[in-house]
Amino acid sequence: MIQLKSYASDPGKSRGRLHNEKREVTRGPRDDFQRDRDRIIHSISFRRLRHKTQVFVAPDGDHYRVRLTHSLEVAQIGRTMARALGLNEDLTEALCLAHDIGHPPFGHAGEDALQEALAGFGGFDHNAQTIRTLSKLETPYPRLDGLNLTWEMLEGLAKHNGPVDSPTWALEEANAAMDLDLHNWPSLEAQIAAIADDIAYDNHDIDDGLRAGLLTLDQLLELPFIADRWQVLSDRFSDVTQSRLLPELIRDQIGLMVNDVLETTQDRIDQLGIKTSEDVRLAGQMIGGFSNAMAEQERMLKGFMYENLYHHPKQMAAAEEGKRMVADLVKVYREQPELMPESWASVLPEKEPGRIRHIADFLAGMTDRYARNRHQEIFGEDHGR
Repeated sequence: MIQLKSYASDPGKSRGRLHNEKREVTRGPRDDFQRDRDRIIHSISFRRLRHKTQVFVAPDGDHYRVRLTHSLEVAQIGRTMARALGLNEDLTEALCLAHDIGHPPFGHAGEDALQEALAGFGGFDHNAQTIRTLSKLETPYPRLDGLNLTWEMLEGLAKHNGPVDSPTWALEEANAAMDLDLHNWPSLEAQIAAIADDIAYDNHDIDDGLRAGLLTLDQLLELPFIADRWQVLSDRFSDVTQSRLLPELIRDQIGLMVNDVLETTQDRIDQLGIKTSEDVRLAGQMIGGFSNAMAEQERMLKGFMYENLYHHPKQMAAAEEGKRMVADLVKVYREQPELMPESWASVLPEKEPGRIRHIADFLAGMTDRYARNRHQEIFGEDHGR
């Protein structure tokens, strides 16, 4: 058994769940964070991630990543770092697996459409929608809504990018039900889950971009730190073709980033004299993350990816189509709510903002495939083209 450090999150000292659970049935020897992880994995919203956009909208190829595979890769990286730092692996893994559950269909394009539709009603934020989905919309239990996750789990999802000074309406709602201490930093497990997300998509999106032919090796080598690693690998594997060497470059970059996080995080723990999980929350700064040098390289990489992949004309065209479909569905459901499934239409609030938020909940839960099919059924294939 891995020995947890004193500043790790301890499931035996959890601040609990919103609803007290009486253990009438024994369902295996699991602690509270293990139960959180298992509840995420068994949830409907987690299963839907297999048909939600990561980079490519409804990709034709079987080898491109979707939200589900991305979340699994984040969890693998996060759990590895948590173990090396003596943190709680189960809480870290659960946070990694759940972090993208609030994303609507078509990725950020779908989110933009919902943000515009709810602009006068508090807006839409995928991170807050994750918490809303897991705390309210998932209903697997007989007498309560949501998955009834631990305080530490909800706190980590709410503050995965650090303290929240201006929470959205959905986050305010969750915070009112269970004070998530929004003004302080989250656990180290949450900080490691957040940086694992960055490491995964920075590098795996390169892999998918190269596979799709939207990125080239020559473009990548314009980044000095990528060029340096490529030279090292080319010298080491001088008899290997470029196509066989590219996966090694991705793995190498992930390893460099992971090792940087481990060294930097441990240094900050030592320098700040962190002894408990509350010390982490009250430190007044991020502890788990990149060194300044690696953070600068990562910013350069992100800028490169936006310029050359995320904003590639083919990607922008697909995103615009996805945004249009979500906007069309918002409009038609507001005007003709009877087109929604009976289970959603029958409980549609009569007044705003509840009405549009309810429609957004329905749309945010859609997969790319379901949204596209519903759009075609209602409008026909050529609508808006």
